Amino acid sequence: MLKNEHQTMNKIITFLTIALIFTSCQTQKQSSNIVTSDIKNFWEAYDKITSTQDSILQNKYLDSLYLKKGTEGLIAIRRARNYTSQEYISAINNYPKFWTSIRENTLKADQYSSELEKGIKNLKEIYPNIKPAKIYFTIGALRTNGTTLDSLVLIGSELALADKETPTNEFPENLSHLRNYFDSEPSKNIVFLNIHEYVHTQQKTTIGNSLLAQTVLEGVAEFVAEKALETKSPNPQIEFGRNNDAKIKAKFELEIFSPNLYNWIWNSSDNEFGMRDLAYYVGYRICEDYYNISTDKQQAIEEMIELDYNNEREIIKFVEKSEYFGKPLNSYKEVFEKSRPKVESVDNIQNKSTNVPTNIDVLTIHFSQKMDSRFRNFQLGPLGEENVIRIKDFQGFSEDRKSVSFGIEKLEPSKKYQIVVGSGFRNTEGIPLIPYLIEFKTTE
Repeated sequence: MLKNEHQTMNKIITFLTIALIFTSCQTQKQSSNIVTSDIKNFWEAYDKITSTQDSILQNKYLDSLYLKKGTEGLIAIRRARNYTSQEYISAINNYPKFWTSIRENTLKADQYSSELEKGIKNLKEIYPNIKPAKIYFTIGALRTNGTTLDSLVLIGSELALADKETPTNEFPENLSHLRNYFDSEPSKNIVFLNIHEYVHTQQKTTIGNSLLAQTVLEGVAEFVAEKALETKSPNPQIEFGRNNDAKIKAKFELEIFSPNLYNWIWNSSDNEFGMRDLAYYVGYRICEDYYNISTDKQQAIEEMIELDYNNEREIIKFVEKSEYFGKPLNSYKEVFEKSRPKVESVDNIQNKSTNVPTNIDVLTIHFSQKMDSRFRNFQLGPLGEENVIRIKDFQGFSEDRKSVSFGIEKLEPSKKYQIVVGSGFRNTEGIPLIPYLIEFKTTE
């Protein structure tokens, strides 16, 4: 090679090297808000954990190689879902086929960076007030595919990156719903999931104080994600809802103001519709109708995202403007409150009494309606744990399911006791009990 040619070639190589470095820096910059390092750390820990049957060593490997090296996102998802070390170890030991199957998909998380950045950019175009948020791909213990905490989007990659080939035959009954979820090919819809969760980071809260509040909150995230990505929601609840709207609406109207979510959100598909999470559809339709009625579409998006979901007056105003329901919402509230079961009496004591004998060891509660015996719920009273009636054993419901009995621990003399019979009790239609405070004072 001639000297001049050699010099020219060196310049070209130098230029290409600089270009590659520049391109690499650009890529890193574009992906700075998408963090995947927890996935690599998990699999390093997994390999060590599965190499031994020693539980002490397994916990040591999990802690040193995964948990202690975890990102802010891993810390947050563990906090959001209360994941424990033992829960991780149990999942790793009990579902080897699942973990083997999911490994390759999770290690591809980096490949979604450019699509996610584009989705966030699209979201900013329809919602210019967007606040920055980070997306963390982590590995959880099979209880969430995605959630948020403050400005963090937290992806449970072991679920969110699954596909129809992911096995579920090792799972217990409480994870049976994952079969339908995996069959929906969630790994192909990961961008939509992330933008849905990203919208949650822009909202005032992610926890509603009623079924209606949580329904609208989730519906906003679903609808806005669809608008930002200019694609239909991949979640089966939306299409199913459109095909069964009248039936779903009629059922939902009975529970609009319920304090409980269990019939509509994060529930089982073992219901009259054969479809879980139908509140996502109801919330989506409310938002869709609100958007279609609005003349200023961008303002409509802003109003949805910036709504104070736990302000009942605001949420009612928003929902009524959508015209999704046929009547004023307060009329549904009145009907709902009248439909709720209540406590009619408690055997052996007169409530608020100040002379209850200390030898009472069983309380029997009588309800106004037939109750669903699968559910019960007791809570602390206003005086707290120090004055709670301590349950010794749950003796069960009567044959007609209109009463329930439970043994209580020894009562102390001259002491005030309380316990709240909570709204976790429900009738056979799933309508929650009106909470009832049992309160009395024992004799000297």
